[in-house]
Amino acid sequence: MGDILSGTTTAANTSPVKIGIIIGSQRTPRAGDQIATWVLSVLEEYQANTPPEGSTSKPYSLHLIDLNDHPLPLFNEPGIPSRITSSSEYTHAHTREWSQFISSFAGFVFVTPQYNWGYPASLKNAIDYLFNEWKGKPAMVVSYGGHGGGKAAQGLKVVLQGLRMRLVDEHVELVIGGMDEMKKAARGQPLGLDGEHGRKIWVPERAEIGLRWEKFLELLNQ
Repeated sequence: MGDILSGTTTAANTSPVKIGIIIGSQRTPRAGDQIATWVLSVLEEYQANTPPEGSTSKPYSLHLIDLNDHPLPLFNEPGIPSRITSSSEYTHAHTREWSQFISSFAGFVFVTPQYNWGYPASLKNAIDYLFNEWKGKPAMVVSYGGHGGGKAAQGLKVVLQGLRMRLVDEHVELVIGGMDEMKKAARGQPLGLDGEHGRKIWVPERAEIGLRWEKFLELLNQ
């Protein structure tokens, strides 16, 4: 558990690797959990429709990661994360636990809202606690907002590149259209993303997620 590089997978490993779908919003209320769950359902549908014998990808399992389940104070580690190679080297228990948790995943999908042309400070804080736990792992970005959250996605991608993650070049933007839907999202009210209705929402973007996911799996396999 101490070695933060132990989460790195190898081609010889045939057991499923864990992929985390990170809910980038910690607001109360929020729409991020609904949207990340919808993204998860799209990826699960892709997984179900891709028989193992027809895929060259490592077996994988998908898991939602809610930052609210991992409360972190504003970054307070005295050490420089890029110099730390074992979770035992961190000073604080909350950092050691976060390190061990993130180390258990082989890659990540970041689902982020856009706040004032950027992504949430809480997401940046969670990222900044670590370095080697992220380094070298594939990453994909899905943003959402009244205009799709593209500026948040671009800013987040720059940071993930700085962490030397293997990034899917193109992100996906989910536009929450109309004032009524934006009000629902801001209040954390149901957006109708589940069930049959959820399959009729963001149809072109669903296809985009599938294409980006194929690239993600290529990176996972390398």
